[in-house]
Amino acid sequence: EQLVESGGGLVQPGGSLRLSCAASETTLVWYTVGWFRQAPGKEREVISCISGSLGSTYYADSVKGRFTISRDNIKNLVYLQMNSLKPEDTAVYYCATSCLLDEATWGQGTQVTVSS
Repeated sequence: EQLVESGGGLVQPGGSLRLSCAASETTLVWYTVGWFRQAPGKEREVISCISGSLGSTYYADSVKGRFTISRDNIKNLVYLQMNSLKPEDTAVYYCATSCLLDEATWGQGTQVTVSS
């Protein structure tokens, strides 16, 4: 299933955004969910994942300490709280029921632009 991302927008450097990842047919708590991003002219990269069983988390070094992944199992949502945003965080952000690029099914993504 293609997941649906939302919550992107334009934010100043140092600001925050919270992205949401939703599914209509998949119970997300049963799956590892990953957040990915693709900046202009760059390859898509995985930035954070949360496992379906223990809720273990992974963060890429570029976002560690600034981004937090979490779940709302009642609402069937996965969030990505992004703080201390930098211009280099500008990208289209995607979520998928995988932490691996090759196994992900891509939705539309949500644009995040960090600029003054």
